[in-house]
Amino acid sequence: MLSPTPLCLFCALLLCLPLAVIITITSPTTTVHDGSGHNLVPDLDPPPKTQQRFSSKPLPLPLHDDDSLFRVASRVNSKLPPGSPKKIAFLFLTISPLPFAPLWELYFNQTPKDLFNVYVHADPSYPYDPPFSGVFAHRVIPSKPALRFTPTLASAARRLLAHALLHDRSNYMFVLLSASCIPIHSFAFTYKTLTRSKKSFIEILNNEVGSYDRWAARGKDSMLPEVTLEDFRIGSQFWSLTRKHAKLVVGDEVIWAKFNQPCVVWDTCYPEENYFPTLIHMRDPRGAVPATLTHVDWNGSFDGHPRMYVESEIGPQLISRLRKDEPRYGDDGTNGSDSPATKKRRGFPFLFARKFSPESIQPLLRIANVVVFKD
Repeated sequence: MLSPTPLCLFCALLLCLPLAVIITITSPTTTVHDGSGHNLVPDLDPPPKTQQRFSSKPLPLPLHDDDSLFRVASRVNSKLPPGSPKKIAFLFLTISPLPFAPLWELYFNQTPKDLFNVYVHADPSYPYDPPFSGVFAHRVIPSKPALRFTPTLASAARRLLAHALLHDRSNYMFVLLSASCIPIHSFAFTYKTLTRSKKSFIEILNNEVGSYDRWAARGKDSMLPEVTLEDFRIGSQFWSLTRKHAKLVVGDEVIWAKFNQPCVVWDTCYPEENYFPTLIHMRDPRGAVPATLTHVDWNGSFDGHPRMYVESEIGPQLISRLRKDEPRYGDDGTNGSDSPATKKRRGFPFLFARKFSPESIQPLLRIANVVVFKD
């Protein structure tokens, strides 16, 4: 038998080298990267020990490829890590600075850091100067412009859910908030209310005035056959979703494709108030309490915006009144909003409120510890 020559050995090595490179590149890892080698959530500090892990490495993701982002996020584990405390993911959707950041700092400083996460979707077209700091520092996810009367606000909320799902497997409840939202209870009270629930809190209203106009805003019959007028729902833009429903949202393609169409009648186009309640109603209505826990006053609304509380109105009486108001309960997927099942689930308190003027931050800070965070 002839012995292999050095030249033959060298040629064999060259032939095997590409295979070795492929095996190295495709080896399983625990971090999702984009095509440039950056972490999918580069601005977020990974949580210790509770970071979501995959059985195999996903395909490299372009940083702003929403479809790939949602697809990977929809595959995360639905169960919390054993022995890990439930966390609340606070999702701030903003197109401006956060005027109530000092109030939220006091709110979050009341509790251990392993009970919550903060995520911010900040419109990149706005100059944030000074940048986010404190509890909001390094919490901004890759964001895109978010505009009224377009699907982009709903897209931003879905993006927040996806990043929160990927970032920490311990995230149990996902709460969407705006820059004008404030807490009206302590963190401990809010945490207990949300983590004891196995259901989402999302307003799901049927047969509301203007439902047909909203349903047909993309053109007559453009929502058919997937979303009929009978299935179309309206609700508050702000909700608290369970991990199960967060995965449902990011994994949905069929219903989202209908709501992601551009509207031909812009002033009846509110995808952020229609997509989420319609999806939950169609896919898992009994998995939700059909009410929002974010208080809003539509009396005296202007140009589609709710009433805004100003500096002179801030005081203990206002906070007390907001707490005493009861959420409006809608369609729970049984036999109507007055069914025994719905009545039994009533009694949940408002946990947040909007809209507040930026100037109201100082009087809110003055009463924060003695009123706002005192249950």
